[in-house]
Amino acid sequence: MDAMRLVATGIVAGFEGREVLRGLDLEVPAGARLALLGANGSGKTTLLRLIAGLESADGGQIRLNGRDVTHVPVRERHIGFVFQHYALFKHLTVADNIAFGLTIQPRRERPAKARIREKVAQLLDMVQLADMGSRYPAQLSGGQQQRVALARALATEPEVILFDEPFGALDVQVRHDLRLWLKGLQRELGFTGVFVTHDREEALDLADRIVVMRHGAIAQNADPQQLYAAPADAQVFNFMSDTRRFPARVENHILHSGRGWAKAEYPIADGDGELALRVQDLELSDHPPGHVQLPVVIEHSTLLGANYRLTVKNQGWGGDSRWQLPLPAQTWLRQPLHHGQRVYLKPRRLYFLRTNGAVEALFRAL
Repeated sequence: MDAMRLVATGIVAGFEGREVLRGLDLEVPAGARLALLGANGSGKTTLLRLIAGLESADGGQIRLNGRDVTHVPVRERHIGFVFQHYALFKHLTVADNIAFGLTIQPRRERPAKARIREKVAQLLDMVQLADMGSRYPAQLSGGQQQRVALARALATEPEVILFDEPFGALDVQVRHDLRLWLKGLQRELGFTGVFVTHDREEALDLADRIVVMRHGAIAQNADPQQLYAAPADAQVFNFMSDTRRFPARVENHILHSGRGWAKAEYPIADGDGELALRVQDLELSDHPPGHVQLPVVIEHSTLLGANYRLTVKNQGWGGDSRWQLPLPAQTWLRQPLHHGQRVYLKPRRLYFLRTNGAVEALFRAL
């Protein structure tokens, strides 16, 4: 299967007088797994449907491998589409659902019936459902139905496959297993995949490129590592992380929040803003690290499987706020902590969010 390069230029779209996409530009390299990530109403699903040809843009151009398909009908774009709720035909067997796209092709392009049966058998084997071709959708689990939906999308050999929240209706473990399986399948077949999701973990796990959308525009387009380490602004930072933020000010390269403080590893300009912590970057210590002093008192702990959830209270900084901090259970067992104990945050990374939205790292991975 040959992958296809997708380019959207100056895309404008509206709905009931409201601007949904505002002159958006996007390029998807051939063979990429690109995630469109954003909150509800950010325009990501509208963009996906415009690429598929399910809706029409008010302006702009969409090109596939250099071919202008802006006004080309859906059936002639050679694009596959996988929906969140599968969209399988309940009255058709699994095999007939997969074959559907082939059977409705124009007569001159339609494969012979024997070839369709052969291809369906190959696809059933590929999606690990080889013995389920005679079943009906209602007889399958959600994960199995989503595999059938993907096999149906693959049947016509599209160069681009679009996924609209493909795992949103599945439970956590099934989502994880399907993501792992789908990444392997995409590498094997080499198709270009565009995924819509509002789940940052899913985007980070599945995509090699993530486009964060906000209010009909692209807030940042980057690979997962860059997006996580160097967010474009405070809103992207907050969207991509489970963060805790506290009022702060920088003076002489030192961040102050009440009596708490942190020394910047790099030169940093004075100014007001917020101290920002990612909870996954935090450890606890009996003694303050030399570069940062942010004491907390442990007020409560709850075991949640592999993690403890601690309720802590800031001591003399961050408005003495109470907040929750996950801590791996093995860390707790290695270093037992008791309620009322005063400990110190030991952040691997720490950020300063300026009032103008800029994000600056005080230090990384110390």
